[in-house]
Amino acid sequence: MRIWAIANQKGGVGKTTTTLALGRGLALQGQRVLLIDLDPHASLTRAFDIPLDPPPAGVVELFGTPPADLTTLAHHSEIEHLDYVCGQTALATLERRSANQPGLGLALQQALTRHAGQHDYVLLDCPPTLGLLMINALAAADRVIIPTQAEPLALHGLTSMVRTVDMVERSRRRPLPQSILPTLFDRRTRAGHDTLRQMQDTYGERVWTEAVPVDTRICNIRSLTVPVVSNAQPSRGQAAYERALAWLLASSAVAMEEAA
Repeated sequence: MRIWAIANQKGGVGKTTTTLALGRGLALQGQRVLLIDLDPHASLTRAFDIPLDPPPAGVVELFGTPPADLTTLAHHSEIEHLDYVCGQTALATLERRSANQPGLGLALQQALTRHAGQHDYVLLDCPPTLGLLMINALAAADRVIIPTQAEPLALHGLTSMVRTVDMVERSRRRPLPQSILPTLFDRRTRAGHDTLRQMQDTYGERVWTEAVPVDTRICNIRSLTVPVVSNAQPSRGQAAYERALAWLLASSAVAMEEAA
């Protein structure tokens, strides 16, 4: 079971869209995929048309005493092989609970260990803040995918996120590969091209050589949670995510060969 954390400490860079697009792509290849919504804003959960009032059972229950089982929390989506676990606004309270409840930093990793073999891929949609939920995701992950908007201010968030991943990698004492995925690229602007070039110059092979373009057809992320219409042409954004997924899978295969 491969675990990918989709994370960035800056908001608005396309984390949830990236989680859905990559998860959908894996499921369409026949992989059993579980998406876990770790963000208190629960955008991924809303994309599946789940009402947040009353709150659904979901990630909060993994931090309970005793913790719930992931299998009981997973919902089947309309897309074959694609399941998801709901986020809830109550996730925002976990930071306060962690002061009096030791061990919460590894709760997600322990839940995924108990869940081993049920899915081929688990994708973790992280909140845009460095805290208990992101640390849980980074502690559990085999790879971190960092969506980064192709505009100058986003580079500061990328620098912070890379520093955080490096810190967690040292703490857990095992590799945590990083893949940087440029998103929301506007090819009409010089700033977009300059930012993309700077990302590639600074981070080298960790950066995808292309970028996901600005695409109004995937702004409505609900479109990523419904089955593919026969003979429908993917939008520019969806086609880019398909190529990004191929790059990620190839990078993962190389990393596994090197580790062996």
